[in-house]
Amino acid sequence: MKKNLLFLPLFMLLFSACSTKEVYEPKVVSGEWKKYAPLKSKIVDRSSNVALLKDGRVLSKNGIINVKIDKEQRIISQSDGWILSATIDGNLTLRSQDDQNKTKEFELKKTIASASVDNDMLAVMFADDEMALYDIPSKALLFKEQGGKSVASDMRIVNPYFMNDLLIFSTLDGKVVIVNTKLKKRLRTVIVSSQDYFNNIINFKIVDNKIIALSNSKMLSLTKKELRQKYEIRNIAYDDKTIYITTKQGEVIALTPDLQVEQKVKFPFAHFLGLISSEDKLYALEKEGYIITIDKKTFDYTVEDVDIHDGFVFTAGKVFYVNDEKILVE
Repeated sequence: MKKNLLFLPLFMLLFSACSTKEVYEPKVVSGEWKKYAPLKSKIVDRSSNVALLKDGRVLSKNGIINVKIDKEQRIISQSDGWILSATIDGNLTLRSQDDQNKTKEFELKKTIASASVDNDMLAVMFADDEMALYDIPSKALLFKEQGGKSVASDMRIVNPYFMNDLLIFSTLDGKVVIVNTKLKKRLRTVIVSSQDYFNNIINFKIVDNKIIALSNSKMLSLTKKELRQKYEIRNIAYDDKTIYITTKQGEVIALTPDLQVEQKVKFPFAHFLGLISSEDKLYALEKEGYIITIDKKTFDYTVEDVDIHDGFVFTAGKVFYVNDEKILVE
């Protein structure tokens, strides 16, 4: 009897906490979003720059690519004219975007987290945070280095980035590792953040000749100096010289490449699923079924109802892809 009495208040507390969860409720909704189109096949997997559809085709930032991925493989990346996919035990396949019959196979025998191609070089980040560089024609190993320990990772894993003679690995333990591909040598390691869990780099870009790298909890701007700011980051979008982020706290923030705040607005309890930067507008997709359109200069905004369903969200160009639907912003 005592066990039941103890259980009842605990159950009521848990139920009360779940039932009173606060969500974003806009004060004014200006109308209903009207720009939709069917996707025809739903998204079943995604990586940083491509998504996999249920029918096996690949959805890229520029639309659907008629390359079929085997059912036992997961999508890894689109890189230098190739679609990369892999099995859980490390069988990596490169398929030409232009000719599906043109493939290259690598038996790497470990789970692959991300990978990229540049001419005849293949860069791979493994799930144990090991970094490797291979020569594609000979399949010879050119460079290898073990990273740190990663307990758990966000699914937004960044692919290796080739830049002239440099190869930049965004690691699963919150670092940026710069390798010289000619010397086959690590030049520099920079720490972005050092959390115990979900500390991998989730986004990487060169903005105004600065390396911008983001984890879930921090941003790094790197040139000769290392600049960092703390943010719990949900989504990222870019202009030529402006970085836009949404945060766990419901903020939309515009930052300079030196991580100085230019504009900011907060939407209490908002949970953002995606962010698109257009010429003079930002479009933020909110979980409860809203699109918030923000003027980049003034940060004035309007809110409209949007019909969304649970499922993978993939953002490309001027489209939010949600499950099996396209939500067009322009």
